[in-house]
Amino acid sequence: MGSGNAAGRTVLLVEDDANLSTMVSDGLRMRGYVVWGVGSAGEAEQAVDQVDPDVIVLDLMLPDRNGLTLCSVLKQRVATSVIICSATRRKDDAVLGMQLGADDFLRKPFSLDELEARIGLAMGRGPGRRQVINHFGRLDIDVARCEAAVDGQLLRLTPTEFRLLSLVSSKTPDVVSRQDLAEHVWGTVDEGLMRSLDVHMRRLRAKLTAAAPELRLVARRGFGYQLADGAGPGVAAPHRS
Repeated sequence: MGSGNAAGRTVLLVEDDANLSTMVSDGLRMRGYVVWGVGSAGEAEQAVDQVDPDVIVLDLMLPDRNGLTLCSVLKQRVATSVIICSATRRKDDAVLGMQLGADDFLRKPFSLDELEARIGLAMGRGPGRRQVINHFGRLDIDVARCEAAVDGQLLRLTPTEFRLLSLVSSKTPDVVSRQDLAEHVWGTVDEGLMRSLDVHMRRLRAKLTAAAPELRLVARRGFGYQLADGAGPGVAAPHRS
C-alpha cells in the first residue's frame, strides 16, 4: 500500500537495530521515499544538517543517548515532525515524548503500512485518501491533505492536534469521550496518555481561539470534548464537499 505521493520525501531513520533499520529503509524506499538511516544520536545530529528531512523516525533506545533527550534537541534545531517508534514498556515515555516535542508515538512492533500512514500524516497529507473537506463556519478541515484552515489561512497543527480536531469535528454536535480520543490517536488508553490528551486539547483550543474566537473546543466534565460555536452549546452537523 503506497501513498503515491512519496517521491522526493526524505525520512531520517534513527534506529540502532541494524536488521530493523534495513527492513524499514528498504520498505519505505520501495514506496518512493528517500531514506537516510543512522544508528546513534550523534549521527542523527550531524545528519539533520546534511539531509534536511521531511520527517524523523526516532527510536528511544540508542547507544549513546536516550532518544527522549535527542527528540528535544532535534525539535529545537529543526522544524521537522518527529515520530517516536519504541518497544518501551514504560507508559510515561509516550507522554514524555509528546511533552518534549514529538508529534507522534508508535509502539513496536508495527507494520510498515502503519508507519507509512503516520509518516504521511506527519508530512501533512493522508496517503490514499479521497478528498473530503468538512466545513464549520470559517473552519475548513481537509481530510485528504490533513490540513485545517480558517478563512483560507492554515492552522499550524501537529499531527496529533489534527487527528483530535478531525475526530471531534466529525462527531459534531456530539460530545466525544476522552477514551475515544485517546484510542483514536494512540490506539490505547492509560492514565499517562489521558493527561497528555488534555495537554494537547488545551493547545488545540488555544490555536482555534486565536484564529476563530467564535469556535470553542469545550471540555464537558465527566464526558469529553465538543466542538461548538459562540452562538450556543453546539454547532450543526458538518457539511462536506
